[in-house]
Amino acid sequence: MEHDLIIRGGTVVDGSGGPRRAADLAVGGGRIAAVGDLGGAAAREEIDAAGLVVAPGFIDAHTHDDQAVFADPAMTPKVSQGVTTVIAGNCGLSLAPRSYPGVGAPPSALLGTPAEYRFPTVAGYRAALEESPAALNLALLVGHSTLRIDAMDNDIDRPATAAEIAAMADKLDESLAAGAIGLSTGLAYPVAKAAPTDEVVALAQRLPAHGGIYTTHMRDEGAAVLDSIAETAEIGRRSGARVVISHHKCAGEANWGRSVETLAAIEAARETLELDFDVYPYTASSTVLLPDWAPQARRILVTWSDPHPEMAGRELAAIAADWGCDRDAAIRRLMPAGAIYFTIDEGDLRRILAHRRAMVGSDGIPGDRHPHPRLWGTFPRVLGRYVREAELLTLEEAVFRMTGLTAQVFGLAGRGVLAPGNHADLTLFDPATVLDEADFDHPKRPARGIHSVWVAGQAVWRDSTATGARPGRFLARGEGRG
Repeated sequence: MEHDLIIRGGTVVDGSGGPRRAADLAVGGGRIAAVGDLGGAAAREEIDAAGLVVAPGFIDAHTHDDQAVFADPAMTPKVSQGVTTVIAGNCGLSLAPRSYPGVGAPPSALLGTPAEYRFPTVAGYRAALEESPAALNLALLVGHSTLRIDAMDNDIDRPATAAEIAAMADKLDESLAAGAIGLSTGLAYPVAKAAPTDEVVALAQRLPAHGGIYTTHMRDEGAAVLDSIAETAEIGRRSGARVVISHHKCAGEANWGRSVETLAAIEAARETLELDFDVYPYTASSTVLLPDWAPQARRILVTWSDPHPEMAGRELAAIAADWGCDRDAAIRRLMPAGAIYFTIDEGDLRRILAHRRAMVGSDGIPGDRHPHPRLWGTFPRVLGRYVREAELLTLEEAVFRMTGLTAQVFGLAGRGVLAPGNHADLTLFDPATVLDEADFDHPKRPARGIHSVWVAGQAVWRDSTATGARPGRFLARGEGRG
């Protein structure tokens, strides 16, 4: 039997969390055909992986790539770091289902212009992506804020009425039936701040019947972070849905060190519900520029500004000094705009990243003119800085948090673990050199040490270059769960 591909002599870290082992891996028909001693087997293509690690393709647990897969189907920022699947539609914001003609309240602009909000149904979004696929796979969450803008005609500074909640719930049901994997919220943002807990519960209660998941950018990640965890757990218990806390952190210097409390609260909540979280390996966040969020940050870097595009990449303090005004006045002149907020303690980051239920998510914003370096560097940063250099995690633990655990939590059967019959989404990297190269001054540098990346057995990254192959799929809810 001749295989399509054999990767010979590598160290297999299979994504299960189990120990590494020396083994060959064969691919045929887009699936993993065999893992083990394949000395007697042949293939149309063979790769010598001596000194390299063979791992499942990384699954980015938290992205805003809804529009990026159409704007840049090569998805170079992601495949260059070994990512083969992205979870999109996070923080309450999804490109579908959306009929409102404008962009809507912040942070809606993160996904694009009004012309790019062209998908009134998830079925339409799915069809468009299947007609024009990207290099990698995408699973889509439905954004609560997206539903809210439509149902309330962007009149969002109040709780939704019973009729508006019913309209949102019906659209959520329709979206889940079309293949969306769950519901996300962004309760910290202006578009959803006025939504009470009961409104979210009413929507999340629709999830269990579809096997859907609930993810949340919680109402507060600073002083009231414990209250927000309690609200999140309440939504999970009352709805019966599996829950993911997005980009868990303790923001603001006054809250540094509180990850001891937050992780204990998460562990306590896990006694009565399925609750997990994702984290990015940086001490700065990135989103829209908002006056209310500025006081938490020691430093703010502008990533884009519609009225002043020339300010992208500059420090807010320097902009204010040049303009001869205070910070708040500078923010008002720059808006709508995006920003990087330096608000997180390294000790908290390490404690959260080391937790056994921590998944890795980039939370990168592809449309930013001067993006956060996490868009290009998240996964190699974990492997280089927190595995090899800091020894915070073993290689097996880190790969599990990037692959097998994420596949389990989001129900992506047949992915995340290197086993015969599973999809051949693979990453081949050098554990001695893998490292992020992107930084806050030069955020669009590809990482080093990523040798090759395959999606469904087709190479999408090789020799430091995107190949142009586009074998990615829309991963529908429940697809292959059994």
